[in-house]
Amino acid sequence: MRQTPPRKPDALQGTLDLLVLKTLSLGPEHGYGIAAHVQRASDDLLRMEEGSLYPALHRMEQAGWITASWQITDNNRRARVYRLARAGHKRLSDEQARWDRLADGVGRVMRFA
Repeated sequence: MRQTPPRKPDALQGTLDLLVLKTLSLGPEHGYGIAAHVQRASDDLLRMEEGSLYPALHRMEQAGWITASWQITDNNRRARVYRLARAGHKRLSDEQARWDRLADGVGRVMRFA
């Protein structure tokens, strides 16, 4: 039986990581705050669903890109607050460069197609 080669990740896969890391580069935030920032900053074009955001936060914490701690929020609720770790700054830089290359490639196709 012939095996198919492993698929290269979709170029847009990882956009969630980029948006979360970029948001956390502005300062510590809880999950709802991250989602709200992305929605607000994108003029409601982008929305992060809990089913995608929280598994991604857990994965990024496991990878060492972010850290998390329980804190009491301004409205007196207990929430997990996330911070960008040193490795997260490096990952953000790598993801930003990858995004810039992708956007450049799409822009070229749109101009010359």
